[in-house]
Amino acid sequence: MKKIYFMLFMAVSVGLYAQDTIDINNLRNDEIAGFKLYPNPAIADVVYVTTQNNNPKEVRVYDVFGELVLIEKLSAKAMNISKLSPGVYVVQVTENEKSITRKLVVK
Repeated sequence: MKKIYFMLFMAVSVGLYAQDTIDINNLRNDEIAGFKLYPNPAIADVVYVTTQNNNPKEVRVYDVFGELVLIEKLSAKAMNISKLSPGVYVVQVTENEKSITRKLVVK
């Protein structure tokens, strides 16, 4: 009988904690309109970062360990990545207080 109560208690506990609710009406959309990062995977020393407005933007590049490896302030579309070794990176672009994060593969 104790086994049944224990299993019932565990099932109810897991069921209660596994159901988090999200109100999709209150989510903020901080993504940058018209964002493109290309070519991806990158095979040359330049990638292009474009947005709908193409305003000046700050680009931060992180390696797979989360260490910041490159910061660029772009007023044009081209970004020099010649300092990056082949691998996978996370690119965070900020423009007009909006931010977007994408993966970049450098070959």
